[in-house]
Amino acid sequence: MTDIAMLPESWRGVLGDELQQPYFKELMEFVEEERARGPVYPPREEVFAALEATPYEQVKVLILGQDPYHGPGQGHGLCFSVRPGVRIPPSLRNIYKELHDELGVPVPDNGYLMPWARQGVLLLNAVLTVRQGEPNSHKGKGWERFTDAVIRAVAERPDPAVFVLWGAYAQKKLPLIDTDRHTVVKGAHPSPLSARKFFGSRPFTQINEAVARHGHEPIDWRIPDLG
Repeated sequence: MTDIAMLPESWRGVLGDELQQPYFKELMEFVEEERARGPVYPPREEVFAALEATPYEQVKVLILGQDPYHGPGQGHGLCFSVRPGVRIPPSLRNIYKELHDELGVPVPDNGYLMPWARQGVLLLNAVLTVRQGEPNSHKGKGWERFTDAVIRAVAERPDPAVFVLWGAYAQKKLPLIDTDRHTVVKGAHPSPLSARKFFGSRPFTQINEAVARHGHEPIDWRIPDLG
């Protein structure tokens, strides 16, 4: 289970060593035991979907979430995103509201954020798996060490990126990032618990200004309607 082929090719050079570490082997055994007991999200083939969708050298923006959505059909490996046809979760609804109020982006009929990922927005959760119906059930089992390595790998590139840290949990990762070279956009989390502070924080303007400053094409935040 810890074969380097699990990782998308562009990430193997910078993350391959992690897969050989004892903690990672134990983590994979834990996840497999969990799958044997009941549903775990996302499905096995989508655990590294964020890395698959956004190759290492193409990362312009890293948005850090906490752990996958834990309802049937929701989590598919990209933070804040759900599959087409699945109801838009509250945090993402609030992200869409801010995008609309800030940039006039139309609110789409779906929560499938793959168009962002394909433009270089790495939608990374700190924990990559979860037991059905039990948020944070795979916290502290080793995923954080692996995703810290992902954050560090992006932070070590010569090409600067924008790190988006919403909420106190994400902001704990600040020491992993060289803020002299990279841009960090911090703010309240878009969840309903803190949305009042999130609304009006204009994160998407800050992100695109930084992306342009770094010499890259800004992100087109529009998500097409799927009807």
